[in-house]
Amino acid sequence: MSFWDVVWFIIIGYAFVAYLILLFSIIHDLFRDRDVSGFAKAVWVLGLILLPLLTALVYVIVRGQGMARRAVARAEEQERQRDEYIRQVAGRPAPASPTDQIAQARALFDAGAISQSEYEALKSKALV
Repeated sequence: MSFWDVVWFIIIGYAFVAYLILLFSIIHDLFRDRDVSGFAKAVWVLGLILLPLLTALVYVIVRGQGMARRAVARAEEQERQRDEYIRQVAGRPAPASPTDQIAQARALFDAGAISQSEYEALKSKALV
């Protein structure tokens, strides 16, 4: 076995692993996309079986941007769910929006619990 045989083996191995990663990414994206019908999914999978490289290239060209958007949306949703879970477990409510903070300060002012200057201070703090 010569040096160039080893180099060629490494190049082919890298290309094969990269192709497998691409293939599993396509299948993962395809089956998580609710906008694609079952028939279209079956056609894509059949194409990936019969003409794998060509179908993978066509999929990336045709649906690549949507693939990235769906991945970002999934990551953001998972992060939102994780943050919500952490708040729930920690016993802390979600932070109030500025509108809610101003409404709470107004309710306190109307009830006479705080003065006009305190209300203005809470309002300016909420708006910052």
